[in-house]
Formats: sequence, C-alpha cells, structure tokens
Amino acid sequence: MAKALDLEEQEQLDQIKHFWKQYGNLISWVLIVILGGYAAWNGYQYWQRDQAAKAAVLFDEVERAVVSGDVVRVERSLADMKDKFGGTHYAHQAAMLAAKALQSKDKADAARAALKWVVDGAPDPAYRDIARLRLSALLMDAGSHDEALTQLSAPFTPAMAGLAADLRGDVLHAKGQKAEAASAYQSAWQQLTDSPDYRRLVQAKLNALGLDPQVATPANASGNTK
Repeated sequence: MAKALDLEEQEQLDQIKHFWKQYGNLISWVLIVILGGYAAWNGYQYWQRDQAAKAAVLFDEVERAVVSGDVVRVERSLADMKDKFGGTHYAHQAAMLAAKALQSKDKADAARAALKWVVDGAPDPAYRDIARLRLSALLMDAGSHDEALTQLSAPFTPAMAGLAADLRGDVLHAKGQKAEAASAYQSAWQQLTDSPDYRRLVQAKLNALGLDPQVATPANASGNTK
C-alpha cells in the first residue's frame, strides 16, 4: 500500500512540475503585475495625501495673507501655491480667494489673471464655472463687454446656467442691447425656479425693460432700443 501511495504521489508531483514548467513564467509575471500595480496604487494614494496635506498648509498661508490685507504676501503665496500644487483643489480655491482680495485692493489685472488661471486649468467644472462668472463680472466692470460675453458663451453646468444667463443679460444691457438683454434675462428667469429670491431680482430687471416674464412679451419695447 505504501508503495502504491508513493507512486501516486510521484505522479502528482510530476504533474505539478509539468504544469509549472508550462505555466510557471506566466503565473510569475501575472503576480508581479498584480503586486506591482497594488504597490503603485498605494504609493499614489500616499503621494496624493501628502500633496493635499502640504497644499492645505500653503492654502492657510494664502488665507492669512488675505485676512491681513497684505497684497504682496497674497501674490507671493498664491504664486507658490500655483507652482508647487497647481493641480490641487486647494490651489484653485486659493486663486479665487486671492482674486477677491486683489480686486478689493485695486489690483484688477492681477485678480482677473488669477481667475483666468482657474478657468483655464481647474479640472472641476464647478470651479471653472464660478471663476468664469466672477471673471465675467470683473470684465464687465472694466468695460470689456465683448470679453465678458466670450467668457459667458461656453456652456455652464445646469446649476450655474441661470446665473450665467442673468450676467449675460447685465453685460448686454450695459452695451445698450436691450432686446438681447431681455432674452437673456428671460432665459435666466426660466432656469432659476429653485432660487425664488434671485428669480424675483431677474423679474425686476425684465419689468424694467417692459417685459412680463410670465408671457415673455415686451410691453413697450422692441429691437435694440436705448
């Protein structure tokens, strides 16, 4: 019986050796790829956490500079943030925060540049939309109406589309294109159903142009009137 078992075990060993000889290299490479991918994934996760932690510290520096009103420090810390952590959400938040502070200190060009950087590079569409709205408002204030309309011409996310239409109406109204402004306001009014307070503001703008948003018909104006 012992010899029979030995022969059976030897046959099994021979089968295992044959199988490993035929598929051993393939199995080894598959394991290397799987384990290597797992190690790379863990390494990337660690790197992301490390980058986020460092970016958070630098964002705090930007925030402190904004609170203190130190424009030179705001610009320097924002430049560091963009250079070292430009791909993080913290960098885009910092740029929008810095833009507000720079605008309040009469550094409109620097404010617009910070917002343009977010518009051009933020991976999150929400950040891009907010930056485009703010940039468009600054361009309108500067009298750069066509540039503002260019920023507002690209599609916005549904959550921001109504706000963009309202701002487009403001820019067109500033250009004296009242009929086009009314159309933009009407579009905004239709999209802002979830924001009743803001919708009433848009309705007031339409009423001032002689329009009833409920029927979208001009009461006493048509065409490009001034």
